[in-house]
Amino acid sequence: MQPQYQMGYDRAITVFSPDGRLYQVEYAREAVKRGTTAVGIKTQDGIVLIVDKRVSSKLLEASSIEKIFRIDDHIGVASSGLVGDARALVDRARIECQINRVSYDEKIEVEALAKKLCDHMQTLTQYGGIRPYGTALLIAGVSDGECRLFETDPSGTLLEYKATGIGIGRPAAMKIFEEEYKADLSIKDAILLGLKALHLATEGKFDVDTVEIGIVERGDALFKKMTKEEVASYVEQFKQ
Repeated sequence: MQPQYQMGYDRAITVFSPDGRLYQVEYAREAVKRGTTAVGIKTQDGIVLIVDKRVSSKLLEASSIEKIFRIDDHIGVASSGLVGDARALVDRARIECQINRVSYDEKIEVEALAKKLCDHMQTLTQYGGIRPYGTALLIAGVSDGECRLFETDPSGTLLEYKATGIGIGRPAAMKIFEEEYKADLSIKDAILLGLKALHLATEGKFDVDTVEIGIVERGDALFKKMTKEEVASYVEQFKQ
């Protein structure tokens, strides 16, 4: 049963509770916390995104579950939370990239795109009749030869990380990163560290069909998703 003071304050997005909280935003964050685990790791050579796709039925086609998206040549995102909300944000991000190319004839900077998305997410916490996005994103890319990794949340908060996680396994992943992350990791070592974090977060319940990996390297600044065969080779190395 809800506390007396909370009754009514979680009905509308525009009403603060007496203790200064927006309950609808907090509920949206809970939707993210219940989502599948996604991790991002920044290295000197590039950035790695790894997600757990959580295949819940043997009848489900694992390839139909998409949690990592290519936004532009040099930017990719990983999502956790409501999949439909994530797709809507991905579409908006792609449009922002196209607008920047048409307007300025150049690729959008990773930080600029992250801020535009967070500005949009923040406006949905201010008006009645709409709800916040129930999804969080890890935005990875290369701008001016520098690797950038940002994390968003439903309130529109934007933070830059060296290594981070979102979703239900975030606490376990962050524990691994705080203990073992090093700035001079190679791409290969970063992938193995990310798999270790995902292994702990999922209590060992992952395999090649439930893992998706995306990387962007500093040299060519091209975001790409690994093939199933490439993912399998890393999963086998980790399990050895």
